[in-house]
Amino acid sequence: MSTPLIILIVVVIVLILMYNSLVGKKNQVENIFASVDTQLKKRYDLIPNLVASVSKYMEHEKSTLEEVTKLRADANKPNISDEQKIALDAKITSALGSIMIAVENYPELKANQNVMHLQHSLNEIEEQISAARRAYNQAVTDYNNAIEMIPTNFMATAMNYKRKAVFEISEGERQNVNVKELFNA
Repeated sequence: MSTPLIILIVVVIVLILMYNSLVGKKNQVENIFASVDTQLKKRYDLIPNLVASVSKYMEHEKSTLEEVTKLRADANKPNISDEQKIALDAKITSALGSIMIAVENYPELKANQNVMHLQHSLNEIEEQISAARRAYNQAVTDYNNAIEMIPTNFMATAMNYKRKAVFEISEGERQNVNVKELFNA
């Protein structure tokens, strides 16, 4: 076999390996996002029950309840992009946190078994969502690294692969919790 033919075969093999690696990383991101999406769907299914359970007690938090309901409807629309889902998830997480804090201010709600069960279920789902987000963020980081690093970035450009967004927490969630204020509430 001639040297140019051997070089050509090696180049083709390297290109195939890079292509397969990029496709595998893209598919892994999509697969893990589907897992996140499944957890978010579980959360969205619990929201109407939570809103119904607490709405009669929380008239002055009505706007928060309405916001959660609207965000849930937006998140369940067809053809919503991954980036839009990530942004809606951050808003829903914040709004649900507000509801859970408000529930603490109502002794009747804290004693209500349905509300307690819903809170427990939401906490469990939030933990599952958190784990799924971590797995997704790791897969996205691996994917983003692959499409930006030499030599796979050339193949990624040819395949029109773009950076993916990771799940990030909002600025409000980055703030320190004022524990003293929580005990005074």
